[in-house]
Amino acid sequence: MRNRIFAVLAIAVLAGGGLAYGTYNMMQAAPAPSGTVPTQPVVVAAADLQLGAALTKDDLKIMQFPQGAAPEGAFSQTAELLGRGLIVPMVKNEPVLAAKLASKEAGSGLPPVIPEGMRAVSVRVNEVIGVAGYVLPGNRVDVVATASPSEKKADTTSKVVLSNVQVLTAGTRMEQSDNENKPVQVTVVTLLVNPEQAERLALASTEGKIQLALRNPLDTSAPETPGIRTAGLLGGSKPAASPAVRTARASKSAMAPVTMPMPEAAASVEIIRGDKRSVEIIK
Repeated sequence: MRNRIFAVLAIAVLAGGGLAYGTYNMMQAAPAPSGTVPTQPVVVAAADLQLGAALTKDDLKIMQFPQGAAPEGAFSQTAELLGRGLIVPMVKNEPVLAAKLASKEAGSGLPPVIPEGMRAVSVRVNEVIGVAGYVLPGNRVDVVATASPSEKKADTTSKVVLSNVQVLTAGTRMEQSDNENKPVQVTVVTLLVNPEQAERLALASTEGKIQLALRNPLDTSAPETPGIRTAGLLGGSKPAASPAVRTARASKSAMAPVTMPMPEAAASVEIIRGDKRSVEIIK
């Protein structure tokens, strides 16, 4: 019985080994695949590039992409990109696309970054106005103006004149530092506004004082505020009624019925003398 089992095992081992050997020989004898996958050159960033940078030879390199796999708008030669400005930041090995570049006539720096129909307006700031240096490129801010419509100090009013405005640059910086929480002390902040907002900002910065209020970038609301005066801030007396209110009060008083006061009754004493009776008034 044991001899039969050993014989079956031996036959199975010999058969398996022969099959494996035959398969190995077939794979070795198979011809090697001929040809390679076709590729195409694509220009990519050789390093991290900042917004507004003018492209140079050191900023670009060529990488091979599978044929047909290159992004739409990619370039195959670096010569046609030299000197053009970036309107978006780029990271290393990112393909350079036409949509990420300013036109050849626009040049580089801040001008090509400004969208059509918008304006870049710079305002002078200090540590207080600049929110202790935490106003950085890319942040969103509200502009609070403090001014007096007349020469009277009591009329001085603070009000939010612009909401959800984007910061383009802080000083000459167009990009945030590696540590985004690190404050940067600057004297000038450039804001991206439309022409009407540019007028309001220019008037507010020349006729009064401005303050920047840093916003959460996810908050896109623009609440309307009535503004506040010194009397309201310090809890002063109620402001005088407007002429329309005073006229309405006067009309209401004129229409009310007039009630004449009743004269007080004079004191008197009744005197009886025999069959005669008289009343004497006491003055």
